[in-house]
Amino acid sequence: MAQRASVATVSPRQSYNFDRDWRMAVADNAGFATPAFDDSAWKPVSLPHAFNEDQAFAIDGHDHAEGIIWYRKHFTLPADAPKGEALLEFQGVRQAAEVWVNGQKLGFSENGVMAFGVDITAALKPGDNVVAVRVDNHWDYRERATNTKFQWEDKNFYANFGGINKSVRLHLTGPVYQTLPLYSSLGTSGSYIWADAYDVSHGAATVHAEAQVRNASAKPMDVRYSVLVRDLQGRQVARFEGERGTLAAGATVTLHAQQRLSGLHFWSWGYGYLYTVTGILSDAGGKVIDAIDTRTGFRETRFDHGEVRLNGRVLQLKGYAQRSTNEWAAVGPDVPPWVSDLSNGMITGSNGNLVRWMHVTPAKQDIESADRLGLIEAMPAGDSEGDPTGRRWDQRVEVMRDAIIYNRNNPSILFYESGNHGITDAHMAQMRALKARWDPHGGRAIGAREMLGSDPANNGAEYGGEMLYINKSAGKPLWAMEYSRDEAARAYQDDWTPPFHKDAPDYNRNVESMAVEDVRRWWDYYQQRPGGGDRVSAGGVKIGFTDSNSHFRGDNNYRRSGVVDAVRLPKDPWFVHQAMWDGWVESGGHHLHILGHWTYPESTVKPVYVVANAERVELFLNGLSLGQGQRDSGFLFTFPDVHFRPGTLKAVATFADGTTTQENLTTAGAPVAIRLTPRTGPRGFVADGTDLALVDVEVVDGKGQRVPTAFNPVDFTLTGAAQWRGGIAQGDSSGRPRPTQAVMAPTYAGTTSFAGTARGEDNYILARHLPVELGVNRVLVRSTTQAGSVHLEASSPGLKSASIDLKTVAAPVKGGLSTQFAEDAQPSDLSRGPTPPGDSVVPRFVTLHPVAITAGSNQTNAAKSHDDNEATTWSSDGKPDTAWIEYRFAKPQSVAELSLRLTGWRIRSYPIQVTLDGKVIYEGETPKSLGYVSLPMGKGAAGTRLRIALTGPTADRDAFGKIVEVKNDKVAASVGADAVPAGWHLSIVEADLLGPVAK
Repeated sequence: MAQRASVATVSPRQSYNFDRDWRMAVADNAGFATPAFDDSAWKPVSLPHAFNEDQAFAIDGHDHAEGIIWYRKHFTLPADAPKGEALLEFQGVRQAAEVWVNGQKLGFSENGVMAFGVDITAALKPGDNVVAVRVDNHWDYRERATNTKFQWEDKNFYANFGGINKSVRLHLTGPVYQTLPLYSSLGTSGSYIWADAYDVSHGAATVHAEAQVRNASAKPMDVRYSVLVRDLQGRQVARFEGERGTLAAGATVTLHAQQRLSGLHFWSWGYGYLYTVTGILSDAGGKVIDAIDTRTGFRETRFDHGEVRLNGRVLQLKGYAQRSTNEWAAVGPDVPPWVSDLSNGMITGSNGNLVRWMHVTPAKQDIESADRLGLIEAMPAGDSEGDPTGRRWDQRVEVMRDAIIYNRNNPSILFYESGNHGITDAHMAQMRALKARWDPHGGRAIGAREMLGSDPANNGAEYGGEMLYINKSAGKPLWAMEYSRDEAARAYQDDWTPPFHKDAPDYNRNVESMAVEDVRRWWDYYQQRPGGGDRVSAGGVKIGFTDSNSHFRGDNNYRRSGVVDAVRLPKDPWFVHQAMWDGWVESGGHHLHILGHWTYPESTVKPVYVVANAERVELFLNGLSLGQGQRDSGFLFTFPDVHFRPGTLKAVATFADGTTTQENLTTAGAPVAIRLTPRTGPRGFVADGTDLALVDVEVVDGKGQRVPTAFNPVDFTLTGAAQWRGGIAQGDSSGRPRPTQAVMAPTYAGTTSFAGTARGEDNYILARHLPVELGVNRVLVRSTTQAGSVHLEASSPGLKSASIDLKTVAAPVKGGLSTQFAEDAQPSDLSRGPTPPGDSVVPRFVTLHPVAITAGSNQTNAAKSHDDNEATTWSSDGKPDTAWIEYRFAKPQSVAELSLRLTGWRIRSYPIQVTLDGKVIYEGETPKSLGYVSLPMGKGAAGTRLRIALTGPTADRDAFGKIVEVKNDKVAASVGADAVPAGWHLSIVEADLLGPVAK
């Protein structure tokens, strides 16, 4: 809930939903701003509404339509409107917006990301009022005052869903009022609420509230500030008095209040406990003159020792890097709050705890959704990639300032991201200053990608982490910003299921292969989790959560890296992460998932993959044991060469505590019928012109089981008070055959142009006929603004048809204004419960600290191999007899493991020998990795001198295929691989010397 009129304390303030009764035209004429202009022929729309939403996933995001779009709205000022200020809050417009009210130009915003406000007080009149908004959505739009292009207007990273693509609110206040957090446009910062002095075990903290108050009247006013706190059930838990003051005419001041509270529920992962904090202004006689509600939560955080602590407990970060547009097929970002909760709830449903929004600030709707769900967020401001200078950098600073002020009361935001790429320390110091000025108490870290050597004690980054690779730290937390980049369309299950999509070229996998790769990639981070000594990985986020309409790398004209598709149907990787990610640090719960299905031709022989956080998994086919799975990467159990037989495939997992669980796959029969299952929000299907009904479409056999090999085409007939938006599928609704020869995509800076055969397909967007894929699909139906009946029928040759009937619920609107806010109906998710007591870290190793380091060459840099700074490296001089380094301990130590980050880690293996007081405890070739290699040492031996020596020359060969980054493969494979040549160079970025934990 953004700051708006209180529902608990009556005051003159009124807040209205301003999303209804707009009209839109893709054209440009100065006369459109005139109140008398006849807009009756324009398209009626409800907000949010991107003018080019029809293109979402139908075409390459680089080709989304651009241009000039006008929106107009008539509304009636309520007869009981307070005699004070009138403010419009636009939660976002893409790209530049000019706002007229009754013919007067009153507002302008051009960054295309952030919320902005317009003071329309002077233009309002009794009766009919007209708002007109001109939006310039050209890709090459430039800031008018400086002719500078905004960095984030980037075809690769910020899908261009143009127009008023977020909600609008109208706020009517008295002459003395609490301001809105809209700094650039209104010059105001709103309210700020935080807590400190936490006593988590007793549910106690000191709650602080401050309100910026403005006196827009012509005379001074004595005011006092008080605060009311209500819990999730609306019960009052506290009321306390704050400061009093006299506001001169035209003055703006900030008033404060604080109170020690107990019995608090602290916001946590999967526990979206929120309080409504009401800021109340009263006059000298005690009469309430303004009251606003802010929904927020309280939680304690720490960011040190390489770890993130939430409410005193270490939490390894795990989740997804997601495009901030968060778009859906055929509607783009234009979805109601319950659909945002459904989507974001699938992140926590897969046991993820973090979403890193990419490049630009996400919609307020998604931020508030994460609050309710207990989903941690990393919030960027505006960026593509790189560290600009001059006006382009200043633009980024301004947007970050506005984003912090607008979102600093949202408890889900734990990280502010200053850049999708490393920035200079001077630029980082500017970002630190923003946080210190505008959010000094919010319990958040500000940092950026990379920034590995940036010192938080000297105004540097407070967190960091590379794009693909595993980082470790004993200081500020380091976490991977976007690992596991492979793509797979949901339709392509495996090599044995039509349409038989094999892995080719790189990035272009099938779902089974992608799921296996995701297990292996997460294992890299899990191995370096807290508990493995002083230096640990804080975790990482996979790119991305959903398929997205930008920056593709595989066959299609959209990116398919998601664990769910563009209508949020899960792929196997969603279940894979659910099985691996439960638990705060150690994998918890009892999770098991068999990849794929069990409906194949009789002659099929294939591997069966099972993912479980178990000690062992046994597979049974029709009751006969097929033995134990081969365990790999901790969570993956492989059963090679399983001969298909119809019936039931059962996996039984046995966990460390001795308990067991099982999962079955049963062979489906022939397709017989269609089944439709609708899903609507908690308010029902609301006739507001923007609500959606999601309808799952399944092809089932005679027993009602989904047929996982079915790709039947389905025809849909929709009648009644709804609009068809449809779904998405592989192929083209026109029936054009796919080209047999792959074509190259256009080349854009920072992206790839791998050949693909599906680049020209429309993916059945908006088509009323589309196939199921693997037996299921999902279609979207949007409400109109008229309540009524909706009938949807689905048919396919040879299958029994299905139909559903829905009724849309009236959404009252009067004079273009509504007092209903859809987000108010959304419940908080408390399913995971409050932060558990006790330590989440299980010690596995202790770090051994040498008292001296000696090297065969380049002695002055030897300490850089053990300095907790991955931006520094020690390398030998290239001679065979000097390619060694030795670490001396003050007393004999047992060495259990070496954790090494070696230059060129992805493309280079090192043949090494490790000795302890001259005794060989390891000899072999280090595996290629995405960061660190963990080498077990011999047991039982102790000594004071540990030496690592190269026993042969190195050679470069990428072990991970074409993981294309912005730089060329050799440079991108690991920083320094181009500077330190292969051969007789031993080159160590970091050497963690680990001993056993004392029993």
